[in-house]
Amino acid sequence: MIADHVLDQAIKDLFANIEFQKSPEGLYDPLRYMIAIGGKRIRPRLCLTTYSLFADELTPEILEPAAALEVFHTFTLIHDDIMDRSALRRGHPTVWKKWDEDTAILSGDVMFIDSYRRIAQAPPALLTQVLPLFSKTASEVCDGQQLDMDFEKRSSVSMAEYMQMIGLKTGVLIACAAQMGALIGGADEWSQNCLYEYGYYLGLAFQVADDYLDAYGDEKVFGKPIGGDILNAKKSWLTVRAMELGADGLEEALTAPAETPEEKAAKIARVKAIYDSVGVPEEARKAIGDLSTRAIFKGTDARLGGEGIQVLKDFAHSLIGRTV
Repeated sequence: MIADHVLDQAIKDLFANIEFQKSPEGLYDPLRYMIAIGGKRIRPRLCLTTYSLFADELTPEILEPAAALEVFHTFTLIHDDIMDRSALRRGHPTVWKKWDEDTAILSGDVMFIDSYRRIAQAPPALLTQVLPLFSKTASEVCDGQQLDMDFEKRSSVSMAEYMQMIGLKTGVLIACAAQMGALIGGADEWSQNCLYEYGYYLGLAFQVADDYLDAYGDEKVFGKPIGGDILNAKKSWLTVRAMELGADGLEEALTAPAETPEEKAAKIARVKAIYDSVGVPEEARKAIGDLSTRAIFKGTDARLGGEGIQVLKDFAHSLIGRTV
């Protein structure tokens, strides 16, 4: 097993020294910009964490695939920000705002391609397993994004539909990270599958937490303006649950105009008051805790022993402990 401080330093070094093609600058500068503004590096960190449960040494054959997961995730953020019309990402202007939409689209495309270049540096003997896992995951993430956009056009969405959507949009990439680390580390198929499930449910918990923090978080900590989901009338966990509970006036509040700063503030406050009236924040925190517990339960089946299970518990707490 590899110590946490070694993994933390490896992640820091990996993204401090990551390289992209230098020219044309207009295409590759946005990639460098997005990596430089940081992030939690959840996916590569989880990949290295599960790898460390089965291996004792970090090599390029795990570091490059771990980087690929973050590069792919960053590609999705560049395109998501265009679709969501988001002006800020991690407290910085989004690529389409700093440059323009055309640049953001093309830079996102080349980032997606770069993720495959890095995945291909996995151990040659494992490429027939690594590449299908990554490709299936990449396709599913796009499926989830489409569902998310489709839901914006519908007046109601069931909780089952919502959970399916975030499972695809968020859960499968975190699950892929967990399985990929174990796969390259030499885990057996059973352990890989258990860790995939661990990552999947942890991803669900993380997305519900993200929805919660979008409405109730601290903008300085959250890294983007609070209330974005409300202003965009997105079908977040909070909105879906409030609809299930028959919250009065929710649909009208979500469709209220929000052009001026005053209108935006009023809309956010009104919707949050409706959430509060039916107890949605408390239910969200409980759901996050339940999903996290289920993730750890899945992880305990991976035949890791007490020390390995504690590693999974610690990772889960570091990810969602801010909300439960």
